[in-house]
Order: sequence, then structure tokens, then C-alpha cells
Amino acid sequence: MILITGLGNPGKEYEKTRHNIGFRVINELAKDKPSDVVLLKPQTFMNKSGDAVIEAVSFYKIKPTDLWVIHDDIDLPLGEFKISKNRGSAGHKGVESIIKKLETKDFHRVRIGICPKTGKPKTVEKFVLQNFTKAEEKTIKEVIERTIQTIQDSAF
Repeated sequence: MILITGLGNPGKEYEKTRHNIGFRVINELAKDKPSDVVLLKPQTFMNKSGDAVIEAVSFYKIKPTDLWVIHDDIDLPLGEFKISKNRGSAGHKGVESIIKKLETKDFHRVRIGICPKTGKPKTVEKFVLQNFTKAEEKTIKEVIERTIQTIQDSAF
């Protein structure tokens, strides 16, 4: 069994923010997922994501190596994504929370770039809670499709 969790914040006001890209990928994956895949959108807010993930991992008896975590990454340009495994949080509070609760970093991370062409904003905390612009939305929809295809090819 595989657990795929998308990181984000619960609530309508956060739905289309940059920080909620993980939730958006999960919404799309839910349309066509195998029965041996569990999808999770933690309702604990980003910085407490580890609380929800550890509960799901324990309940479904999932090994950390069968965990995939999808999240925004300010260090990657908008429209790019990378998959990594057994790496640190790089300052992402949601990933940090998961590493702390699991007591390991040996899981898959799907990092989706949200950094604008103009460069990393000065106040990252405010930036990630803003909605994507209309122009950015087109790029985001494309990267979500590519991300899902890669996850399906790699995990399923």
C-alpha cells in the first residue's frame, strides 16, 4: 500500500494559494487512483502536517519508503517539479513536521516549484499564502498534469 499526501492548509480561503499545490494534486489524483493507494490532505494546517501523516502511516501500516509527500517549493521555478527521497526539509515547515513525527526522512518528496520569474520574494511566508495569478494558473495546471503522470509512472 502507498500513501500519497498533499500538503496545504484547510479552508476555502487557502484553496488556490501557492502553499496548497499539494492539495490540488491530490484532488486530481483522486479522479483515477488504484485501490492500493491512500490519498491524504491533512486538515491540521501546514506546520502540523506530521500529526496527520503519522496517524495515517500508523493506521494503514505504511512504511516511510511507501510515503509520497507533495508540496510547494519556493526554491524551484514556477512550472518545474522534482522528486527526491531521503532528503532534509530545506526549511519547508510541513515537511519538517513530517520528518520529526516519522523520525526519518526516508520518504519520497514531490517538490513543485512556485518561485516567480522575478525571483524569490522577500517575505516568503506572505507569498505562499497568496493565490496564483491568472497567468500562473495555466503553468500550474500543466505542471500538475506532468506531476501526476510521473507519480503514476513511478509509484503505481
